[in-house]
Amino acid sequence: MRRTPLPPSVGTLMLVLLLSGCAPADSSAQPGTHAGEASDLPVVLASFSVLEDMASAVGGDRVDTRSITPPGAEVHEYSPTPGDLRDTAEADLILFNGLGLEAWYEQFLTHTSAEVFMVSEGVQTLPVTRLPGSSDPAGENAEDPEREGLPVNPHAWMSPAQAMTYVDNIEAALSELSPEDADIFAKNAEDYRGEIRRIWQEAAEALEPLQAEGQVHLVSCEGAFSYLAQDLGLSEHYLWPLNAEDQGSPQQVEAQIRYVSENQVPAVFCESTVNDAAQQQVAESTDAQLSDPLHVDSITEADGPAPSYLELLQHDLDLIIEGAQR
Repeated sequence: MRRTPLPPSVGTLMLVLLLSGCAPADSSAQPGTHAGEASDLPVVLASFSVLEDMASAVGGDRVDTRSITPPGAEVHEYSPTPGDLRDTAEADLILFNGLGLEAWYEQFLTHTSAEVFMVSEGVQTLPVTRLPGSSDPAGENAEDPEREGLPVNPHAWMSPAQAMTYVDNIEAALSELSPEDADIFAKNAEDYRGEIRRIWQEAAEALEPLQAEGQVHLVSCEGAFSYLAQDLGLSEHYLWPLNAEDQGSPQQVEAQIRYVSENQVPAVFCESTVNDAAQQQVAESTDAQLSDPLHVDSITEADGPAPSYLELLQHDLDLIIEGAQR
């Protein structure tokens, strides 16, 4: 675990926001969090709702888990609120993904006595293999992980295989936080890993006959599925590699249309937290159908299709398999 200090100017601004009376006391409560609730339990604060749900599954009723970003929020460029800072001050443990996902996050690592843990520690990372303007727009050299200058793809939790490491890390962090509950955390973690394995295996079995007939393609807006594609042997293509200013450029749309047409891809996808206008162009210019949104950076509210990480994974895989069957 580590704590990252900030420059004094940033810390001063944080303290002003934290102590500010400009917001009502209960306005800090975000959907899916426990802000404002009195509890004697250790407070575990996660950077986004997927990690909070994982921590809740492992921690059970022995910890009070909260998420900085609410369900449905886009995590890459989230704008923290004064209420988020109050949660940070109350936290005993802070969990974040790292790998460049939370560009805004280090400001939370000050004015707190909480331990801080990067839950992606130890995952087998993949590079972003297609960049806007790259001479390799279709990812033909994606099998070369040693190419210099490529950022790491941060969406490792979308891999059932790498999610096991997330669960291991969360279990270890919670056990250090509350050693007397370590046996409970270990049991919860083992059960949780079993559920992830089950979802992974069922998806692999459903894809097997489809892959016997030819390559199954996963065509999305953001390149958030590289880890999942690797786990299941899918051919991945996307409009933009990571959330950036040039999302859905004419060049990206043209390359996607060409890929979909050449490979006769039956369905294309976009993520729930991004604009799907560019992908609609792809669908309208080909015979592909734009499927329902996939969920990546956030779980949904309780009445949505992906109110937990396990349900998010199941939902996305069901849509991908259904799309390949069209």
